[in-house]
Amino acid sequence: MMKRLMVAAGAAVLVGSAFVGRPAAADEAKAKQNYQTFCVKCHGPEGKGDGPGAAMLNPKPRAFSDCAEMKKHSDAEMQKVISEGGEAVGMSADMQPWGGTLSDADIADLVKFVRSFCKE
Repeated sequence: MMKRLMVAAGAAVLVGSAFVGRPAAADEAKAKQNYQTFCVKCHGPEGKGDGPGAAMLNPKPRAFSDCAEMKKHSDAEMQKVISEGGEAVGMSADMQPWGGTLSDADIADLVKFVRSFCKE
């Protein structure tokens, strides 16, 4: 009996771990909507840093589709930038803080969504 419980628990851990790193479908849809609402105007619809507001910004918004650049930034750093704004981590003051608008969970899901623009 104990052996069966251990096997079942191990299987549950394996199944659960398959979903780590990807938000649930509802969370992913919300992250996409948040990106459309708060990010696309500067970062562009495909995360290339070419949104309609990007033309007047210097430095230009980050291109999330640039995999080499994105590998340089941890999820924690990206969450801080979204929450506290660019100046919080020595980046552009044009990146405004969204922490008063988005929850920590929304920001974490948004980071995962933003990382999906990198296609290797």
